[in-house]
Amino acid sequence: MQALVVAAHGSHLNPDASSPTYAHADAIRETSAFDEVREAFWKEEPHFREVVRTLESEEVFVVPLFISEGYFTEQVIPRELRLEGWDPALWNSDGTDASQVTLEATDVEKTIHYCGPVGTHDAMTDVIVERAESVTGDPDVGDGVGLAVVGHGTERNENSAKAIEYHTERIRTRDRFAEVKALFMDEEPEVDDVTDYFESDDVVLVPLFIADGYHTQEDIPEDVGLTDDYRTGWDVPAAVDGHRVWYAGAVGTEDLLASVLLERAHDAGADVDDVVESEHVVGGDTDHDRKPTTTVGD
Repeated sequence: MQALVVAAHGSHLNPDASSPTYAHADAIRETSAFDEVREAFWKEEPHFREVVRTLESEEVFVVPLFISEGYFTEQVIPRELRLEGWDPALWNSDGTDASQVTLEATDVEKTIHYCGPVGTHDAMTDVIVERAESVTGDPDVGDGVGLAVVGHGTERNENSAKAIEYHTERIRTRDRFAEVKALFMDEEPEVDDVTDYFESDDVVLVPLFIADGYHTQEDIPEDVGLTDDYRTGWDVPAAVDGHRVWYAGAVGTEDLLASVLLERAHDAGADVDDVVESEHVVGGDTDHDRKPTTTVGD
């Protein structure tokens, strides 16, 4: 038997924070790819610490529903899962390369395939583009249009920006959009000044966040100038400094993210070939040279 655990942050304050996690887990359950599928959270129940102990399966694939490699994926989740022998160096990653490490949860005698976060998987590039298509209603969006990939960014963790820049560059090399820029909330270049960075009349703003919450529904709309008061809403597109800005909301709410979760588990060795092939899970180029996977004790 094999199980999938979708590990997310959750929130005590925002009831919608966990909605994408449950939606994507439900979508994967419907495929019957795994014998068991569980959601687990840091700030909600069920908690990281208990989730593996609720499973009957002896082989468990844990996929963090996070954007970047960092504190939660490298320290909190492995610690709470009590993964024997974990060390971030096992991922052999420069900040976007984490694939998977096979470890033992010795207190329950289960094999855990601990995967890198969904946000750094190559397939996320396609999800960002899909988000742009969804918000504009144009499956061919790109010609003459600028695309802003927006991340949180923080000087405390350089990997936070790396994920945003990585996907921005991948999209740029496709020559689909007239301009593609990486913008941030807490570091330069800042999303507040989005129109200063684009010559295109039309700009699509896609926040690389997992869930819609305080940042995506309050901070960004007001900071960008979509609205003076987030409580009154905003137009899509909205007129900002002579540009039309199409604001997409959090990329993590895009249906295709369930496919990225499946891809992560598949890359780690999960027996889901039939589902991946039949679902034609996220397409696009996957030219990133991933580091080899690691099994502790090999």
